[in-house]
Amino acid sequence: MHYVDWMFWGMHVFWWLFWVAIVVVLFLALTPTSRRQPERPLEILQRRYAAGEITTQEYEERKAVLERGQ
Repeated sequence: MHYVDWMFWGMHVFWWLFWVAIVVVLFLALTPTSRRQPERPLEILQRRYAAGEITTQEYEERKAVLERGQ
């Protein structure tokens, strides 16, 4: 008799977990994710300058070119 009670509660818990998992999966599938906007050229240039990948002179020259193109 004790075995039957344990099996009942085990299945009961399993089904609750199953339905919670289904709800979570549906929620994640139907909720729109915030897509990150691609970086604009000026932002990329600023990031590269801040990281020390380009010199001040290169930054100013490229920034002027980008601003003329807009």
